[in-house]
Amino acid sequence: MGQIIDGKQLAKKIQEDVTHEVAELAKQNLQPGLAVVLVGDNQASRTYVRNKQKRTEEAGMKSVLIELPEDISEAKLLETVEDLNNDVTIHGILVQLPLPKHISEDKVIDTIIPEKDVDGFHPINVGNLYVGKEAFVPCTPAGIIELIKSTGTAIEGKRAVVIGRSNIVGKPVAQLLLQENATVTIAHSRTKDLPAVAREADILVVATGLAKFIKKDAIKPGAVVIDVGMDRDENNKLCGDVDFDDVKDTAGYITPVPGGVGPMTITMLLANTLKAAKRIWDKQLQTK
Repeated sequence: MGQIIDGKQLAKKIQEDVTHEVAELAKQNLQPGLAVVLVGDNQASRTYVRNKQKRTEEAGMKSVLIELPEDISEAKLLETVEDLNNDVTIHGILVQLPLPKHISEDKVIDTIIPEKDVDGFHPINVGNLYVGKEAFVPCTPAGIIELIKSTGTAIEGKRAVVIGRSNIVGKPVAQLLLQENATVTIAHSRTKDLPAVAREADILVVATGLAKFIKKDAIKPGAVVIDVGMDRDENNKLCGDVDFDDVKDTAGYITPVPGGVGPMTITMLLANTLKAAKRIWDKQLQTK
């Protein structure tokens, strides 16, 4: 059986490092601040935001939650974001998606200043990532790279296949793997003979949103398999995009669902918020 990649343990270790650094900054009367904006009453979003708040506070950071009604106007939401842009105690801004249909997600993301875009979704951060400049990296892709490295696998020179081409996971994780000098293929629903393409991968990242989509016929023996999915199977049990039971004896390393990629996402959000705060403070010192 392949070795399980424990996302909970890795996330705990990274959060401990972040918490230690935040405590050191507190000695200088500096505290990173994260603001989360929640529009409407989507229960899944509310649960996720609650977890973010809890972890932010555990790390010693300032945590601000702004709850807005479902029928808030787009203009009022953008005004709220602008207020946070100008708030010197806030270093990271996150507007929880999805938003109500009458609000443009693109407009909201574009309004967050790049320096506080800890989700890594602003076009400037996306562009900087793709040209190799310093940028905030979306949290799930950043966590995926940490998970791969935690296995001791050298990414350089490896064949990597990413199944899924979303702007949130597929494309950025492919870019990060490329920056680590892997040879990268992006596969998707239109890829011919997808299992054959996947079997070339020393590192396989699956983000399709389809429960148990990847079977062992798509796995190269010994491959590192990262399952980004969070689905429900025929018994309404949580599962991933990879059929774990079918694949586990073929893979060299594999992330479980739950307990794999999921815990890393919030941890990398905290790491991004810490990074944002330090950059903003450094900039302020340089202008004094």
